[in-house]
Amino acid sequence: MTPSLSERSSGKQFQVAMVGLGFGAEFLPIYQSHPNASLAAICRRNEAELNRIGDAFGINRRYTKYEEVLSDPEIDFVHINSPIGDHAWMSIEALKAGKHVMCTVPMATSVEDCQRICELVAETGLKYMMAETVVYSREFLFLKEMYEQGELGKIQYMQASHPQDMDGWPDYWERMVPMHYATHVVSPVLGLLNGRAEYVSCLGSGEVRDDIREKSGCSFAVESCHLKIAESNVAAHLWRTLYDTARQYRESFDVYGTKKSFEWTLVEGEEHVLHTAKKPEPEIAERITIPDYAHLLPESIRKFTQSIEDAGHLSFIQGGGHGGSHPHLVHEFLSALHEDRDPWPNATTSANWTCVGICAHESAQKGGEIVQLPQFTLV
Repeated sequence: MTPSLSERSSGKQFQVAMVGLGFGAEFLPIYQSHPNASLAAICRRNEAELNRIGDAFGINRRYTKYEEVLSDPEIDFVHINSPIGDHAWMSIEALKAGKHVMCTVPMATSVEDCQRICELVAETGLKYMMAETVVYSREFLFLKEMYEQGELGKIQYMQASHPQDMDGWPDYWERMVPMHYATHVVSPVLGLLNGRAEYVSCLGSGEVRDDIREKSGCSFAVESCHLKIAESNVAAHLWRTLYDTARQYRESFDVYGTKKSFEWTLVEGEEHVLHTAKKPEPEIAERITIPDYAHLLPESIRKFTQSIEDAGHLSFIQGGGHGGSHPHLVHEFLSALHEDRDPWPNATTSANWTCVGICAHESAQKGGEIVQLPQFTLV
């Protein structure tokens, strides 16, 4: 007999340390409510902010130094929500210290760091999961369900976009290139088919202002990538922009199938569109409301698909609450630990999704030359 959700969720509690308490603070009440988690510690460089959050959530064990987190023998895993430049080294040091890792996106900004993380996971047997919000959003879960039930038919093509104005964000974003933060558009097109990217071709378009170009080393305002999925005849188109392109925030994902196709709304807050083949022309397109998927979660954390603790954070003002994904991410990683299996995405999948953007930027610098994904990301 297959165990029930409550039975699968019962049992051992894993001790987690949350590292980074900006966006990361959003996950604290989820861990405090999950039956398999014990929120053991928090870590932030700014001691005043560390204490403010610790007092607000009743967390007594507080660290300003990451090294102290890793030397704490009671910590089973770290959930890293630090700035992007810290993701790789923090993940590597945690794995070396014998800690499982959940890390926000991207995994790293170099192929070498992605490979090192994958090597450490293979050597240690520890778990690594990149906390990609899009593949646990209600839109993705809705499309995945439709696809698996055969409602979309054969997938013919996909496209995804993530325009975002990063003015006003922490200044390290000024040193980023658009495709180095591409997992929000890469993950849904690969995740829907459970495929890996084989190669990419990317073009840069337009230009950013001088100060952004000098800091990032990239002149392109937009990077536009075509992606070939391995062992598939399906391709996808992705584009990203960070500065100097007028567009409301959008994390869109369009899927075109033989039976039905899905198109993301053009304007935030409006309904998405579903197209059904072979209907009379005026009836092909219909606006739809996406259901929530809280029923997939333990009852104690279901409310968090609709709850935002810090509605003023830029991640939520521009991200629409990340599609209710946060409790799904927490539950997937804790379930993987509890069941001793790989989380989704695991290390090599996370590396493939991340390296698409790294290889795409390399391609754009070479005028659109095809760049193959590293072999270690295809296994």
